[in-house]
Amino acid sequence: MRRLVLLGLLGIAGGGCGVKPPDEDVISPQEQPLCPELVVQSRAAPAASFRATGSASSALSASSSDAQPMLVRFRPQTGLRTAAALRGREDRVRSLGARVKRHWPTLDAMALSLTPEAQARLAKDSDVLSIEPDHEVFALGKVSTWTRPLAASSATPMLQGVGIPSEYTRALRMTQANEVWDPDNQGTLKEGAPNGSGRIVCVVDSGMDLQHPELQAVYEGGRDFVDDDDEPEDKDAQGVWGGGHGTHVAGIIAAQIGVHGNVNPNDPTLSSSGVVGAAPGARLLVARVLDTDGSGRVSDVISAVEWCVEKKANIISLSLGSPDRSDAEQAAFDTAQAAGVLSFAASGNGGETATAESRMYPAAYDSVLAVGAVDDEAKHPDFSQIGPHLDFVAPGVNIYSSYPRGKAPYANLSIGGTFYASSSLDYVPFEEYEGKLIDCGQGKGMRSCPEATCDGFVAYVERGGDITFAEKVRNVRSQGARAVIIGNNNPEDDESMLFTLGSEASWPPVTAVTTTLAPFFRAQVGQNVRLGIQGSDYAFSTGTSMATPYASGVAALVWSARPELKSEQVVEILKKSVRYIPNPAQPSQTDHNDVFGYGLVQARKAVDVALAYPSSP
Repeated sequence: MRRLVLLGLLGIAGGGCGVKPPDEDVISPQEQPLCPELVVQSRAAPAASFRATGSASSALSASSSDAQPMLVRFRPQTGLRTAAALRGREDRVRSLGARVKRHWPTLDAMALSLTPEAQARLAKDSDVLSIEPDHEVFALGKVSTWTRPLAASSATPMLQGVGIPSEYTRALRMTQANEVWDPDNQGTLKEGAPNGSGRIVCVVDSGMDLQHPELQAVYEGGRDFVDDDDEPEDKDAQGVWGGGHGTHVAGIIAAQIGVHGNVNPNDPTLSSSGVVGAAPGARLLVARVLDTDGSGRVSDVISAVEWCVEKKANIISLSLGSPDRSDAEQAAFDTAQAAGVLSFAASGNGGETATAESRMYPAAYDSVLAVGAVDDEAKHPDFSQIGPHLDFVAPGVNIYSSYPRGKAPYANLSIGGTFYASSSLDYVPFEEYEGKLIDCGQGKGMRSCPEATCDGFVAYVERGGDITFAEKVRNVRSQGARAVIIGNNNPEDDESMLFTLGSEASWPPVTAVTTTLAPFFRAQVGQNVRLGIQGSDYAFSTGTSMATPYASGVAALVWSARPELKSEQVVEILKKSVRYIPNPAQPSQTDHNDVFGYGLVQARKAVDVALAYPSSP
């Protein structure tokens, strides 16, 4: 993936560096933009904030320039936890200079905003057991809206076998989930087969697209702990969508069979029917704790866990984490476990730099099941963190799932109504333009397009030369181009064409065609061409964030087969039914190792074990 992205940054084949910029003191008329009003303008990325504007968290963090978010645990309160007693504890900490964000009476803990002086005063209070930072947590998956982020893989993500419905991705089939609810490969849920029904999975993440066609029917309710409301969508205060992490995770668990959104037509490996989750009969609770930048605070995770338990969730799925442990957070998960709730969390994506002692929390707590990733060949990807605390692994590389509606860009390129496959570059706008195709060569310089006009045209630009794609597009845009087609010149990149413009700017629509299509488009110079950037409802992602919901979904299937089972019995069944993957570095280990835990979750085998599991007396 890194190699392809690097090639994407350069509009060349085989490397090279950018040309030396001209002397700023000597600018010839030929170097002036033909259409100054169309010159591409750079756009600075918005500064990351602690929380979205108007949220409870942001209000807390802004209370004082030197106040810090902290978690405070108190000695267990004796007697009845009356409202008056709870207010008394809050009044006391306020009198010491603290601001209260959250109060968890069952945990005898609070999330506070404290100046160093207030913290020193509070530390002297005999009722206080501990004070720790309300540290940040992060999403543990990277969503890519490119068509095939790892297309060079030996097996494409939607590779199908004979007679296998197209919605059943390779990752889904690796977990055997479809063999449980569609054992005959009919493309429908078999009546009476376990499918997750009767089980509630609480997704603690960045929120979800509540109107996504794959997820609308399974939404049970939600809470936004970032913006402090009941609409847990991955948006900021201005309505701008975030990275879609939570929507992607939710689809892995419960995307609906036979229901689909808009699919990118440029990739023949993608099913026009969308995707289906591991447990399509399960219901989803959604707790938003990550902002649009994919970060949050452990205090919101604690509140979300309490909320999930209160709402009668059976399973909590957390594709997030932090390298910092928290006593208050651990207490919240211990309480959830005692209530019979299963919690699954991502093991982390820092495997390439992690030490033997590195851990991600909450995955490393004893009351949480840690999930690592495997690739489509059930091999360990370097990023997936390992350790003796690892419980299970599941597919986590190049995972295709739901994404906020219309937010995954793809190109719609046509001539005379005939569609031609192409690959849009990143950072392009959702715009459409039709105009005369002009050959601009390699796009070098601001006079590279013969017949250029500020009235607009579609530029055809060859890949090649010591010039980046961004420079090519800037050059032809300054001559009037309203859309750009880039012809690839390296057959090795035809499968992926992960080309990038590098950063946000006022780009026109830009797409790339393969080496086989490039000669055809050069021959169409002078003809009218239409290029529009449209939006798909699906995207790819890689990370232990994607493995975690697969494990959660398989657990929901097992539990739906035998609803009377206790949570610890479900875990025992999952352990007994895995596909064990040996770790060469631990040859003596035959049932658990640091790299794959107990093994790859296997739904069909787990359900078989569950159905044969002895009934409790």
